[in-house]
Amino acid sequence: MRGSLRSRLTLSIATVAFVIIAIVISLSNYFINQNFQSYITKQQEATINEIVYTLGQQYNPENQTWDVEYVHTIGMYALYDGYIIKVFNDENQTVWDAEIWDMSACVQVKEDITHQMLSRFPESNGKFSDTDFSIELTGNTIGRVNVTYFGPYFYSENDFDFLSKLSSLLFLIALISLLVSILLGSQIAKRMSKPILDTISATGQISKGDYKIRIQDRSNLSEIDNLIESVNQLASSLDKQEQLKRQLTSDVAHELRTPLTTLRITLEAMMDGILEPSLERLKSSFDEVIRITNIVKDLESLAILEDGNLKLELSQVSLVDFSQQVIKKLEHQIEEKEMNISIVGTCSMIMVDAFRMTQVIINLMSNAIKYTQPKGMIRIEFSESEDEVMMKFIDNGSGIPKDELPYIFERFYRADKSRNRLTGGSGIGLTIVKSIINAHGGSIHVQSEPGHGSEFTVRLPK
Repeated sequence: MRGSLRSRLTLSIATVAFVIIAIVISLSNYFINQNFQSYITKQQEATINEIVYTLGQQYNPENQTWDVEYVHTIGMYALYDGYIIKVFNDENQTVWDAEIWDMSACVQVKEDITHQMLSRFPESNGKFSDTDFSIELTGNTIGRVNVTYFGPYFYSENDFDFLSKLSSLLFLIALISLLVSILLGSQIAKRMSKPILDTISATGQISKGDYKIRIQDRSNLSEIDNLIESVNQLASSLDKQEQLKRQLTSDVAHELRTPLTTLRITLEAMMDGILEPSLERLKSSFDEVIRITNIVKDLESLAILEDGNLKLELSQVSLVDFSQQVIKKLEHQIEEKEMNISIVGTCSMIMVDAFRMTQVIINLMSNAIKYTQPKGMIRIEFSESEDEVMMKFIDNGSGIPKDELPYIFERFYRADKSRNRLTGGSGIGLTIVKSIINAHGGSIHVQSEPGHGSEFTVRLPK
């Protein structure tokens, strides 16, 4: 009977997790109880002493007057820190009173601090109380200040922020504990079942390049069977990637060989006197050079995109305007095939690399024009959601077979092995498109049916 690997490891993992969590709780309680409250208390004492000292500096002993304006500034700063002060001179006359200046602010401060403290620390039983402090200057008492604050202690916004960061630290410790538990469980699982060792051996062979290997063994654990199936799928995927890599080498050689051969034959014929070096022949040779240059340029662009060295020059643009500009650039091709082009919908302006996004639209439009019959239809639809902008390029062209769709973004991949060569493309346009969109944090998907056209959907974050 099949069993669950999870159930066999639960007790061991739970034991480890319990021990680690117990350590975390002990350390956190010790840290908070022994240090934080003591720190806050000392900090409040220092703050009050600083207020008293600073107020004393605002008294002018020569004319025995107070700088009420600065006293007001000190009082308001103290109020925003949670301290409500009243300043009296040596004759017990009021110099400045926070409640007189702004009673509503004082009430709000009291309500906010009381609510925060009692909601988060109800066991503190704190409340607002006032204490008198003498104001002295050069050893003489020049007045007193009455300070009202929440006792026995209260936390400011910075203190609550510290507690929040401490919670994050505890969460990180818990996460580390979980990872340790998983690693221990993984080691136990390796010793429990031979199929796991067989899987490890198979993955080792795969890492050496043996992508034909498949694991035939099965176990009595559903999780391990799923693992074996995943490894087999991985080997199959890598095998396909290896075939695509070989195909890539062949395609690059072919793409460069054809124009180079044409160019060499033409030049040799002209040098041997077989052909006259006419303007038409020189232009044909020049076109072949341009074709080679474009292939190399596309490969260079793709290398930059895929190596992560691309630096996006972001600016706020309208994709709708970009599409209209691209249509004007492709106007000759559109008119030549008498195509019906339309743009529907709108979307917000977003931050993108204008040059790279122009490449995307040009490539997708050029592909749609190439593989759509004369007098065909191409429609660009724009829409948006709260988080992203969407572009859809819809045509009624020849379409793409279903089994070819997963590979159309591969370099030099062709569903029709001859059509890119016939149309003059380098075969990596869609690869460049996907790389640019990925660099913007977006995605591209395609839906297609042979004989009914294709629909490319681009999603870009706002």
